[in-house]
Amino acid sequence: MKRIKQGDDVVVIAGRDRGRRGKVSSVQGERVIVEGVNMVKKHVKGNPAAGDPGGIQERELSIHISNVALFNPATRKGGRVGFRSSDSGNKQRYFRADGAAVD
Repeated sequence: MKRIKQGDDVVVIAGRDRGRRGKVSSVQGERVIVEGVNMVKKHVKGNPAAGDPGGIQERELSIHISNVALFNPATRKGGRVGFRSSDSGNKQRYFRADGAAVD
């Protein structure tokens, strides 16, 4: 089980976008793509056969997973995540600051 999953609400804690919030759109190993964060401009060559006009496109690049923290709605800031077993024996994520379950 991973500490940060696709669809989680996260806060960027390091880098040029520090403090920005967004939803994780994908997790690729130790890197995550967060919607609206780490935007870059990519110059794309057009392809008339495919109907692609080309030009300058804006897209999101990945961020290392250590530079994001899961957003804790109770404290309104990023929090560390731990794991514990629930009463039914399932593994679950929880915030270490206040012990609240994530899922």
